[in-house]
Amino acid sequence: MKLTSLFTGLALCFSLPAFAQTGQNNLPPAGFTALFNGTDLMGWRGGETKDHRWLMNLPEAERTAQLKTWNDSLKAHWKAENGELLNDGQGAYATTEKEYGDFEMQVDFNTAPGGDSGIYLRSVPQVQIWDALAADPKDARGIAKGSGALWNNSPGAPGKDPLVLADKTPGQWNHLRILMTGSRVSVWLNDKLTVDNAILENYYDRKTPIPARGPVGLQTHGAPIRWRNIFIREIGSDEANTILKSHTSEGFAPIFNGTNFDGWAGPIDNYEIKDGAIVCKPEKGGTIYWNQDLTDFSARFEFNVPAGGNNGLAIRYPGTGDTAYNGMTELQVLDDNYDKVRGAIDPKQVHGSAYGMVGAFRGYQHPNDEWNFEEVTVKGSSIKVELNGTVILDTDLAKLDPTTFLGGKDHPGRGRTNGFFGFAGHNDPVAFRDVEIKKLP
Repeated sequence: MKLTSLFTGLALCFSLPAFAQTGQNNLPPAGFTALFNGTDLMGWRGGETKDHRWLMNLPEAERTAQLKTWNDSLKAHWKAENGELLNDGQGAYATTEKEYGDFEMQVDFNTAPGGDSGIYLRSVPQVQIWDALAADPKDARGIAKGSGALWNNSPGAPGKDPLVLADKTPGQWNHLRILMTGSRVSVWLNDKLTVDNAILENYYDRKTPIPARGPVGLQTHGAPIRWRNIFIREIGSDEANTILKSHTSEGFAPIFNGTNFDGWAGPIDNYEIKDGAIVCKPEKGGTIYWNQDLTDFSARFEFNVPAGGNNGLAIRYPGTGDTAYNGMTELQVLDDNYDKVRGAIDPKQVHGSAYGMVGAFRGYQHPNDEWNFEEVTVKGSSIKVELNGTVILDTDLAKLDPTTFLGGKDHPGRGRTNGFFGFAGHNDPVAFRDVEIKKLP
């Protein structure tokens, strides 16, 4: 069927309010940018269910050929009409040419009966869209639960199913709001919260986190769908930190008052307080620590690392010796571009790593001289590090093979069950602020 006749029939079967018949003006709210200009596909390319990193890693000639194939399909199955972006249910996904990190997105959609679609975040599926009335008797996929969830998350994982059923019937316009900070996503469908700060799993490899940046995509999935008022607002590091902290505040208490080192021990003279932050003095260092013995706990804080900066988190530190070996571990606090400034490092030395024992995923820091938000959870022999909303380390030190450690050197303190939390400075002015601890049962 030709696109013209398909959408003519679709318009006739849809029961739309009067204002929707003429479309909308696609004028973004303050602070937002319109991804769709209401008249053509400028700013969009084709795409499909592929990891954005796969596309970027293709040789240039292959990437160009792949994009041409997708773009030809996009032109065949998508069009702008009356201020709306129409898709016939087939073809490549409408994918932004621009990549995004943290953002807030708003979009209206109107799907045909039986519709099935979604919004890809950094090319990762997806915020689900489908007709909640079209569930089969067994409804194995959970269609009747409604749209607005991270359907490709693992069964039982947060965000997999919507918190509430918020869909309107097919033929009516629905409004989605999506907030993405790191790998964490919140979704509101028709002003009802359907996903609350859940981690979007990497559909392509669940053992690794999603990309730090990537395009947004509108999926095609067999049924016609219409879009309008597609707006996006990029979120800076300070706002992202505030959003992330607001979701994890329960049970945390400050351990640094921002003005002096009351309650802290160790070589305090090697550190100073600047603008409410603990800063290691240049060419100084050593491990300072909060002078309360801890077993299981979560710590959260903001840190600011200069180019080539190096510091660390003392975990279950005994109060003397090298926390990387005598303590449970030293979790690296390192400039993500350290090797470009100071020289080559081992993967077990990158930011977030349990120093020398197991490496973390890298590429999730904010630019130098911007504040990052990190949360560390230590429970038994397990450690999890979440940086700017993305889990970069999740490991059990008791299950590691010592023969794989850096330099073949064992870490005798890794079995410690208690100790202090602190900062292990290494001569660079790395800064920490808003340091808080939550003791775990």
